[in-house]
Amino acid sequence: MERWQGVTEFVAVADANSFTGAAKQLDVSVAHVSRKVNALEQRLGAKLFYRSTRKVTLTESGNLYYQHCRQLLVGLEEADRAVADLNGDPRGLLKMTAPVFYGEHFVAPLVNQFLCDHPELRLEFILTNEKLDLISHGYDLAIRLGKLEDSSLIARKIGRRTQYVCGSPAYFRRYGQPHTLGELSQHQCLHGSVDVWRFLENGQEKYFRVHGQWRCNSGLALKDASLRGLGLVQLPDYYVEKHLKRGELVSVLDQYRLPDDGIWAVYPQNRHLSPKVRLLVEYFKHHFG
Repeated sequence: MERWQGVTEFVAVADANSFTGAAKQLDVSVAHVSRKVNALEQRLGAKLFYRSTRKVTLTESGNLYYQHCRQLLVGLEEADRAVADLNGDPRGLLKMTAPVFYGEHFVAPLVNQFLCDHPELRLEFILTNEKLDLISHGYDLAIRLGKLEDSSLIARKIGRRTQYVCGSPAYFRRYGQPHTLGELSQHQCLHGSVDVWRFLENGQEKYFRVHGQWRCNSGLALKDASLRGLGLVQLPDYYVEKHLKRGELVSVLDQYRLPDDGIWAVYPQNRHLSPKVRLLVEYFKHHFG
């Protein structure tokens, strides 16, 4: 058991890049974390961190030790889950992630109701537009939108989304509507973190680089700018559908629209028999479907 002393504290400091952050995560004092890490360094005979008043970074030895220890702790978490799941009831910690807007408006309400139905579950739900490493950070599940990258993760399709190019009636009265992809170069195209829009032309997927005087990495801000007549946007249905129905936005270039994208529940292979993951994915499929 002595060989495990300080490992949890060491990994927590490495994850947080901070002794204070590690102490908060573990709900212990900073002095306790520092004492455990110092004892671990003495036992190993190696310096694991460079410490300064501003930040804590891993040494070469520390980084090597971290790679091994992180996997060991993930394995211990898996062992705990395996025992907890023996009776088939969803229980314990459910750790998941989703994109910010979609997670806030669509995923979180369903997850919250799922927890009401299964009160022995605890939730850690991270909303971020970054694609986090599920395995190294111990996530049970992620919601991903659109095209998936090849990976060793299992992906279950739980829904679909439609991408629209649209603008306000006021914008079209002033500038007219585009009828071909080439005409987009004559329009103000509002874009987010990427300036490439996807279309289907002559049966082939086509990437069109758009230009405009307005850029923001928020879908809500893009939608608002379009409603105010500042330009065209390409956004999924859950941003614009109600505005299209009200006539506040008008869809264009529909003949070039790609088939619907997928909405996916993605999880590591070792989670596929976990009751909490299996039941939550089925719950998503029923409601999103």
